[in-house]
Amino acid sequence: MAASVAAAAGRLRRAIRRSPSWRGLRALSSEASPTQAAAVRDAFLSFFRDRHGHRLVPSASVRPRGDPSLLFVNAGMNQFKPIFLGTVDPRSEMAGFRRVANSQKCVRAGGRHSDLEDVGRDLSHHTFFEMLGNWAFGGEYFKEEACSMAWELLTQVYGIPEDRLWVSYFGGDPKAGLGPDLESRDIWLNLGVPASRVLSFGPEENFWEMGDTGPCGPCTEIHYDLAGGAGAPQLVELWNLVFMQHNREADGSLQPLPQRHVDTGMGLERLVAVLQGRRSTYDTDLFSPLLDAIHQGCGAPPYSGRVGAADEGRTDTAYRVVADHIRTLSVCIADGVSPGMSGAPLVLRRILRRAIRFSTEVLRAPPGFLGSLVPAVVETLGDAYPELRRSSAQIASLVSEDEAAFLASLQRGRRVIERTLKRLGPSDVFPAEVAWSLSLSGNLGLPLDLVELMLEEKGVPLDTAGLERLAQEEAQHRALQAEPVQEQGLRLDVHALGELQRRGVPPTDDSPKYSYSLRPGGGYEFGTCEAQVLQLYTEDGRAVASVGDGQRCGLLLDKTNFYAEQGGQASDRGYLVLVGQQDVLFPVARAQVCGGFILHEAAAPECLKVGDQVQLHVDEAWRLSCMEKHTAIHLLSWALRQALGPGTEQRGSHLNPERLRFDVATQAPLTPEQLRTVEGTVQKAVGRDEAVYMEEVALARTAHVPGLRSLDEASWGSPVGGDHVYPDPVRVVSVGVPVAHALDPASQAALQTSVELCCGTHLLRTGAIGDLVIVGERQLVKGITRLLAVTGEQAQQAREVGQSLAQEVEAAAARLSQGSRDVAEAHRLSKDIGRLTDAVDTATMPQWQRRVLQATLKALQRRANTAIRKLEMGQAAQKTQELLQRHTEGPLIVDTVSAESLSVLVKVVRQLCKQAPSTSVLLLSPQPLGQVLCACQVAQSAMPAFTAEAWALAVCSHMGGKAWGSRVVAQGTGSTADLEAALSTARAYALSQL
Repeated sequence: MAASVAAAAGRLRRAIRRSPSWRGLRALSSEASPTQAAAVRDAFLSFFRDRHGHRLVPSASVRPRGDPSLLFVNAGMNQFKPIFLGTVDPRSEMAGFRRVANSQKCVRAGGRHSDLEDVGRDLSHHTFFEMLGNWAFGGEYFKEEACSMAWELLTQVYGIPEDRLWVSYFGGDPKAGLGPDLESRDIWLNLGVPASRVLSFGPEENFWEMGDTGPCGPCTEIHYDLAGGAGAPQLVELWNLVFMQHNREADGSLQPLPQRHVDTGMGLERLVAVLQGRRSTYDTDLFSPLLDAIHQGCGAPPYSGRVGAADEGRTDTAYRVVADHIRTLSVCIADGVSPGMSGAPLVLRRILRRAIRFSTEVLRAPPGFLGSLVPAVVETLGDAYPELRRSSAQIASLVSEDEAAFLASLQRGRRVIERTLKRLGPSDVFPAEVAWSLSLSGNLGLPLDLVELMLEEKGVPLDTAGLERLAQEEAQHRALQAEPVQEQGLRLDVHALGELQRRGVPPTDDSPKYSYSLRPGGGYEFGTCEAQVLQLYTEDGRAVASVGDGQRCGLLLDKTNFYAEQGGQASDRGYLVLVGQQDVLFPVARAQVCGGFILHEAAAPECLKVGDQVQLHVDEAWRLSCMEKHTAIHLLSWALRQALGPGTEQRGSHLNPERLRFDVATQAPLTPEQLRTVEGTVQKAVGRDEAVYMEEVALARTAHVPGLRSLDEASWGSPVGGDHVYPDPVRVVSVGVPVAHALDPASQAALQTSVELCCGTHLLRTGAIGDLVIVGERQLVKGITRLLAVTGEQAQQAREVGQSLAQEVEAAAARLSQGSRDVAEAHRLSKDIGRLTDAVDTATMPQWQRRVLQATLKALQRRANTAIRKLEMGQAAQKTQELLQRHTEGPLIVDTVSAESLSVLVKVVRQLCKQAPSTSVLLLSPQPLGQVLCACQVAQSAMPAFTAEAWALAVCSHMGGKAWGSRVVAQGTGSTADLEAALSTARAYALSQL
């Protein structure tokens, strides 16, 4: 029997760790069992509500609210983390939750738990899925009820045969001092599961942890046998039941939780596949309407569920990718996450572009195809998640717009790959530089995983080591931009400039950098620019007639649409191609101004010569992010003048796609109220979506306009605070008011809105900024404050983090006001306040809110420490009286006492000695996992021959630990299973000294 169970355990372990094959499945025949996906979901929710009194709560948004550790909500428990962590506000609705159930929208793409690259390759992976879950908080019920409910639902409601179900439980972890979860084992046996199908595993499989610290506990899993007795078991996990009963401390130790919780999760897609007898989740009615819509829309052969080599032309792979990705896109966009440049929006952008590639290149779908699939998603998910119905038109429009913008880049990327492959030898790897130039971090916006997939289809490996190097260089470059310093790049020295002037080469015409417009749908369209190569330079500054073979070089053109770094705005990046040769990209890393000439720093994978005609393309996402930040800086400058007075002066600024920095002259540090007011003023201007007017005017017209600012005078070559020398004509940027009206001295418009002299690139309407949050503030020198700010999605996330932390601080304050029942609870609250303080200090959140919360937390920590001292004194007094009753006479007290900390133990010792001054005292307190605390005090009459430090050292050394202290009072720690031996050592040492 033991051998057969061991063999089954081995089979189970292997089955758990491989993807299910789903072969040989038969549909369940019970007429009463719900099999349609919607009915399966409804049956789960009704079962817990009607039979077991659970409260049904809506799915949280897939966008985590105030949790920067997550890109997307990836489990049903995410929204209940405040309960698990003990930080829930006792006045909130959530604080009253006891029994809860729901169906949670989840996305696993990007971050630690990502299935993105596996989607399409097999029959089971998804980036979006639904997790059915039930929870019991605060010990409302625990293991027996949770297991019984799960078994009842699966076998009686869904009609799954009991002989198809296996279970696993936690087999213990000796290293952590945890025994096996025999309680769960016995529950399953009592429910009738044969011992041969109840198997134990270690912490890797059956111990669940929220993170490096926090609530955790053993879990028991229910598995379904796909084979149904025909041969070796083929097991797939159906349901995971987690019993949170421990807390992982910062030192790695485990402590019991004051309140236990149940957290369960079961994937709807997998459950439906089992109930419908399908060999794949993609064969269920959650996907069949979508797969039919794909077939109707693109004309490809019908989906047939093939994988690997059998899937000729990768048609079925494409079906699965497109079906999964359009579900994810629809759910995310409905929940407010749109494709973008960083974080979750960047992951969503990758998903969208991956779907576009498979739909157009493999399925040969027509333009606009992806957007046409949104109604099929709404058909299958709209009843459960009504926000999809409300947002369907917006989702389809956004998907279609991005699809149209990406198709041209995809076609060019394919041509670049084909040309590069022709130049490679049979054993060559695909060059990292070319892949990078195609990627989101480069120029065309093809996600690197998509480039790698396109190469994999052609059997060509990618230079991954080279990619890692380029990624590190990119990270270093971004780090430099966060606190910009003068980078050592290509420069035109005085001799090169003199030679150009001698030859009569005119300054570079960079007016095309202002050539962009708004599309009807709200996106920006950036024009291309054709130019002639006037001069080429090597990295050491030598003028040459041609470059190639991957050389880094400097290009001087007769005109450009690239913005060269100036006025605090980061340079554009992008690429150029030879006119008439679209399949070779020459990446441009940056552009800079050198004596009126614009020098482009580029790489030349093939030959480029003086006289060549080229076409330039800026990285549109990069440029647009800079435009957002630059217009935001203008609004920030104006808002500061509104809050601090019209005499407020700028002392410098810098912006890149990630964030902006603004230095301002201040008489005193800004108060939280002023920071909040400034943010609010910017928000109002953004919310009005005002037009931004830009015009070149004669310099003389700007001379006497009240309130006119020269925001980036350094962009025309003069230092801030010096004698400004502006070009003539000069460029004026005005928000909400046409330039001609703003420059009318009688209008006073420049006092009421942002009007600046500025050569930067700007938005055409303020609404695209989205939001602005000041996330950092520090004094550079006396009288100058540096502000750091983010915009758009990052600003929204910062606000959500701030709101979440504010709620946690409010909850901590409420818990403190309620009072703690014992010292352990008071210490936990004090630790929570300390953790919150660290979080508030380091989080990306509104600076005004950080300052307010820091002051609140400082006061809360003082109150918490006072409460701990009072509780410890009271506990120590009680234990002192108990010990005095046991030890009525004699010069020595050596005993054990329960104490939750050394602090309490020392207080007991001190109080004993205060009440019995002629007595020397040593107390030991056993702790979990065999640790022992020690504290002692020696009577004045016993010194100097007898000292506390030596006494504690003798006892703690016996326990393999350490001690510290003074001649009078000492403390220490050790570990022993034999307390009596330690006490004997303590008595023997004391008697030898007295």
